[in-house]
Amino acid sequence: MAEENKNDVMTVLKTPISLLVLIICLAIYFIAFQFIPKVSEFSSKHSEYKTQMQLYADKEKTLEQLKAANAQKVQADAAAADTSGMDKELFKPLESGMDPENVLASEFNEILSLITMNTIKTRSVQYSYDPADDNFVKGAASKYSVCKLDMQMIATYTNFKNFMQELYKHEHYLDIAKIEIIPYNKNKTILLINLQLKLYAERA
Repeated sequence: MAEENKNDVMTVLKTPISLLVLIICLAIYFIAFQFIPKVSEFSSKHSEYKTQMQLYADKEKTLEQLKAANAQKVQADAAAADTSGMDKELFKPLESGMDPENVLASEFNEILSLITMNTIKTRSVQYSYDPADDNFVKGAASKYSVCKLDMQMIATYTNFKNFMQELYKHEHYLDIAKIEIIPYNKNKTILLINLQLKLYAERA
């Protein structure tokens, strides 16, 4: 009889314990069911946030680079358009609306005359108008005309020296962009010369 009572007591005790364990398991499952997706969502949001912040930083850097490049361009354009520091005036055409060839034709002819006057032989003369790499063209193409001359010449030391002196004394602004001088192998008193010259004029 005592044994039966003991079993009944154990049965009564087991039922609440089982129920409690079940409740605890359900609670844990419910909490996990609610919590795990939140953790996953938070992790995803955090990763997206980091990606967006990196994109923002990259765009900020690009913007700063564009601002710096634009500032440099504005400064270069202003420097190219500013002729206040020149010790000579730019050539000015007599008539308005002239194309670049006609504007610089007289300047071109003056250079050719100086070459002839100093007994210099020209092997070739190539020219181009408003070259894209010129600072005046880059900064103020609507205000100035430019003619680039590439000349190959033959001269003595004395004749070429006199020609260069005449260029430096020329009344209008011009740019001696490049000079290459090679003595002739068979006669060292003769020079083979590559000269690049830029002529400038204001547009009327």
